[in-house]
Amino acid sequence: MSTYKLVCPHCHGRMRIRTSDGQHIFLRIAYLQCTNEACGWSVRAEFQMTHELSPSGMANPTVRLPVAPTTLRRQAMQRDDEQQLDLIDTLEAAHG
Repeated sequence: MSTYKLVCPHCHGRMRIRTSDGQHIFLRIAYLQCTNEACGWSVRAEFQMTHELSPSGMANPTVRLPVAPTTLRRQAMQRDDEQQLDLIDTLEAAHG
């Protein structure tokens, strides 16, 4: 299971969520603090669900979000730190 890494924009240290409060089914307000004691920056943040990338296997009829456009779904499937080569592209380059 992967977790979202929150990074302090000042010192690039790790941020932690001190507390959070649900405002709406799709919106959570969080209060963050940098774990670097020398920095100590704190901030209020909003985490909002905006688009459905894939449907739920246990759909709740009261949960309605717009379906993400194809470009957004493709972006969600890509990882910035992913170094794995695409097998098909590699094979086509080798035999092309």
